[in-house]
Amino acid sequence: MQLLLFWLVYPALLLISILPFRLLFALSDGVYFLVYRIAGYRKKTVRRNLKMAFPNLSDKERKAIEIKFYHHLCDMFLEMIKTMSMSHAEMEKHFRFTNPELFLEMQAKGKSIMMYASHYGTYEWIISVNYHTDNPGFAVYKRIRNVHFDKLVRKIRSRFKAHLITTKETVPTIIHNRAAGISTVYGLVSDQSPKASSIQHWTTFMGIETPVHIGAELLAKRYDMIAMNLRVESVKRGYYECTYEVLAENPRDVPNFQISEDFMNRLEKQIRKAPELYLWTHKRWKHRRENFK
Repeated sequence: MQLLLFWLVYPALLLISILPFRLLFALSDGVYFLVYRIAGYRKKTVRRNLKMAFPNLSDKERKAIEIKFYHHLCDMFLEMIKTMSMSHAEMEKHFRFTNPELFLEMQAKGKSIMMYASHYGTYEWIISVNYHTDNPGFAVYKRIRNVHFDKLVRKIRSRFKAHLITTKETVPTIIHNRAAGISTVYGLVSDQSPKASSIQHWTTFMGIETPVHIGAELLAKRYDMIAMNLRVESVKRGYYECTYEVLAENPRDVPNFQISEDFMNRLEKQIRKAPELYLWTHKRWKHRRENFK
């Protein structure tokens, strides 16, 4: 059944991936109509999140953000599919790193790097960070249940020199690479809500007490990795700029949770600047502090 589903969907994905961007975004406008106007995909969650994050805005102002967000969501979905056939040159044109010299400077220190990322902008194209390094790059991801689609995703990422590892594989991979003397880059999307059983720290994010996912910080401290952030901004439709930021060169010297808080504060500034680029469909505030007292 999984194989049948894969072969039914794969040809359509491949066809979409070879469309020029002009046609890709025309298709995205049609997908927006279906997803937002017809299906109303996760509208309740989006509206609840926006109301919590921007309580001082009017309903009209929040509705404007909501509409822009769904347009961006559909663009991002099709941009992910486009990755199947994008060349190196196309990727460099549409996703530009503004300061690769900072990354090279940190890399020259001989340590591995823990790279923070968030559900902002187009996080799929962040994998092109591997163009800037000869060191192995590992991205922590959640395995797809359909093994054939999972294999496809791995194949696509490998085109950009990215090795996918699951959460359970992360520590063994780090230990193996350290023992072999290999400096690497590990990428974690770190703004997701942690499991209730693993919550260790809360911070104020968008004016709301929010549990923080501290896995990246714990690993950076334990294995003495430089902590960096990838700040993504939209230049225009289909074009993004990504800026490297140093969170801590020596994480062990930084007080506990300070790196994670710094990351969340930087993300909040981005969201307040262009809120439509954040992933409002996920339940960021499903855990409330009062339930843990």
